[in-house]
Amino acid sequence: MAPMPGTNLTRDEAATRAALLDVTSYTIDLDLTTGDTHFGSVTTLEFTCREPGSSTFADLVDATVHEVSLNGRSVDPATAYSDSRIALDDLEATNTLMVKADCRYTNTGEGLHRFVDPVDDRVYLYSQFEVPDARRVFTTFEQPDLKSVFTFNVTAPSHWKVVSNAATPEPRDLGDDRAVWNFPTTKRMSTYITAIVAGEYHAEFDTYLGKHGEIPLGFYCRQSLVEHLDTADLARTTKQSFEFFEEQFDYPYPFGKYDQLFVPEYNMGAMENAGC
Repeated sequence: MAPMPGTNLTRDEAATRAALLDVTSYTIDLDLTTGDTHFGSVTTLEFTCREPGSSTFADLVDATVHEVSLNGRSVDPATAYSDSRIALDDLEATNTLMVKADCRYTNTGEGLHRFVDPVDDRVYLYSQFEVPDARRVFTTFEQPDLKSVFTFNVTAPSHWKVVSNAATPEPRDLGDDRAVWNFPTTKRMSTYITAIVAGEYHAEFDTYLGKHGEIPLGFYCRQSLVEHLDTADLARTTKQSFEFFEEQFDYPYPFGKYDQLFVPEYNMGAMENAGC
């Protein structure tokens, strides 16, 4: 019997899937109010298939899957979900996959990391998806050549800040100290540079005005480090950098806004999530 794939994706599998599919869009509904260990994750994935009738798989790691439907047809998670994969059979030319799951917070800097500040017990979350860990937060086709656009809808405590790749919307109050942030759809990008940062962050703002127009700048840190956030220096360096790259490339920054977030227990030094 062949060994199970575990969380690995082979080069052949990636090439086969890329030849078969184009990913139209992701809509991702996250509920960050469901407790200290797990969060709710509902993914609606629209994609096309060049060979109707064929099979593929979607990726989801370490989740409790409650519901899967493909083109309105219910799929049993007990048989379809194993080895971090959801088997998808009998594809049509145009497909809609919906997966409802509970996913797990981590404290390893993979997926959605959850930190409680020992200074004041405030909660801070942030995502780290490089290289293959978006699939710890939502259902994906986890390979960089299957790019798409992403629409995040995030339910969180109403006193939190929530930041992603697209501009931060005004939250809509749901009552009971809950609100939902309906983010605009992102530019087309790989799964691994999408991002969610949420919690009781402190935020300060500025604007860069360059040859291609305005870019809103945000600077975020946890509350216990506010006295050490040197926004003036950060803003000056950031503006100088934008000016330099606009001059060198003569090309506008594509992601609308530029938020820099200083997050606790980060395992990679830094990460170039688009706009976040």
